[in-house]
This record gives sequence, structure tokens and C-alpha cells, in this order.
Amino acid sequence: MLGYGALEGVLDMRETMDLLERMLSHEAAGRTFAAPKFNAEFDGGALRMLFAADYEAGYFATKAYHTVKGSGARYVVSLYRLADGELLAVLDGQLITDLRTGAVSGVMARRVPLTGAITVGVVGSGHQASMQLASLAAVYRIESAAVYSPTPAHREAFAKDMAARLGFPVKAVDSVEAAVSGRRVVATASGSRSSEPLLHGTWLGDCRLLCAVGNTRPYAAELDVQCLQDASLVVADTWHAMEEAGELRHAVESGALPQSKQASLAQIVTGAVAVPKDGRVVFKSVGSALQDLALAARYHELLGARALASEPQLASPRRPVHAARTSTQS
Repeated sequence: MLGYGALEGVLDMRETMDLLERMLSHEAAGRTFAAPKFNAEFDGGALRMLFAADYEAGYFATKAYHTVKGSGARYVVSLYRLADGELLAVLDGQLITDLRTGAVSGVMARRVPLTGAITVGVVGSGHQASMQLASLAAVYRIESAAVYSPTPAHREAFAKDMAARLGFPVKAVDSVEAAVSGRRVVATASGSRSSEPLLHGTWLGDCRLLCAVGNTRPYAAELDVQCLQDASLVVADTWHAMEEAGELRHAVESGALPQSKQASLAQIVTGAVAVPKDGRVVFKSVGSALQDLALAARYHELLGARALASEPQLASPRRPVHAARTSTQS
């Protein structure tokens, strides 16, 4: 099994964006398949399973993600060759999930150019929040950022760490409104599971790009309806997001998000739908196995010999699964 440590540092953010853009071009050409997520809840935990195939790349993949109360989350990605179904690699899915979730927002940001130095607001202080800020920094010249999360120690640590890593000031603030007000770009990557939105459209001002990645459940919402109603365009990383994300469901049901304002990221990447020159663009990501597949395939191509060398260990049912770090997407 290719564990977290084996994968860490192999792919950088820009290369990951390029991988996802290539996959999205395959999707736009009708050369991929992605199944809806399978969800199961059991006493003390929950499980999600994802499947996708990229006919152009020649692979299919599955991802299993489960949580057990008191034990955190664990992710495993399995990569197969389409031609004969052979299992090629089993990979820890935590870094894959965090990295592709950040990079897919970067792909969207590449289509929303902003000149000069900009300010960014971040809601959330976990690993996916850090990936969001890192991906935006790979696209834009960021002057400063502000971060809010409900635990003061977490947001302070996030601000200190990300300022050191990215080379611009990051300030911890004490409310969502303070984090996003006056920012040209906003990213939400919270762990909230509430139906009460965290972010209100009245706070966004002249925000040009809003990337929302934290909520992937139909009963919850990070954004209120006004965030989507006021947008010039709402882009989803997968059409499944329209059913999976509560804020999109609510906006569609209320009439605030007509089809004329909806697009998929594949349509944006290929130019089938143009990004409006003015107004706010909202990008909603719930994640997909196609994104996981794109990264897993590249890791296999770069580290395949190592994966094969560890193959006998994969047969052991007692092999411990890597205890993944907290994450918001599946």
C-alpha cells in the first residue's frame, strides 16, 4: 500500500491542477463515468464509496471512506487497469482527498483572472482550508489573508503556519463576517454539519470568486441562498453536487439558481461555458472519484514499483489502515 508518507511531496499544487484539467477535458468529451456516491450510516459510524472510470486514461478507481466514532476518518483509494481489471495500486486516500480538493478550486481560479494583489478570506482551519489557500496562492498574487474557525487556538495556529509557508500575512479573526468582508476571493472549508448557513451573501461585497468545499451533505449548508442568488454563475465540480450539497438544493428549489446560471467545471475548462466578465462566480465542490483517479493514476505512474513491492502486505486482513487527518470532503 502506498501510505501517506510515500505520497507526501510527490505532486505539487500546480501539477495537480494540470492533472485535473486533463481529466476534465476527458469528462467534457464524454470519455469518463462517475457513479453517485454510496452512503451508509451504521451504529457508531458511516461509510461512503465512490467509483469512476476514465476511458481515455485507461483506469478505473474506487474510494472507500469511513468514520467510526472516536477514531477519526480513514480513506483508501484502489486503482485498476481498464483493459483487464487488474488491481494496480492501493493508496492511502487522505492526502489525495485534501490535495485534489484544493487543486480543483485552483482550476476554477485559473478561469477567473484577477489583476494585482488580492486579499483572501478563509473559513475553516483544517487541512482542506490550508489546501484551499495554497491553491489560490498558486494562481493569484495574494497580498494578505484572513481566517476564521470557531476554535481560537486552531485559527491562530493556521494563520502562523500558512503565513510562514506562503510568505504573506495571514490574520486570525473572530467571526465569519470579519474573515470574508472586503475580500476579493473567499474559500469556505468548514467542518460544519448544520442546516444553518455559516456565510451570508450580504457580507461578500465585491467578492469575485467564492469557493465552497466544506459541505457535501444534502441537509447542511455553508452558504445561504443569497450567496447563490446574487452570483452571475454557479459552477459545480460535478453535476452530482446539485443533489449532494444542501446549499445548491435549497437554491434550486427556491428558484434562486436557475439552469441558466449553472455550469460544470468541465464546461468551464473546455470553454463550452464562458465565465462572466463581471459579478461573482461561486464554485461548489463536493469531490468526485474522477478527481481521486487522476491523482492515483499519477502516483502509480511515478511510484508503481514501490506499490508492487508492498503488494504481499495488502493481502493481510490485519494490516492497519492509516488513521487519516480530519477532512471535510469524501
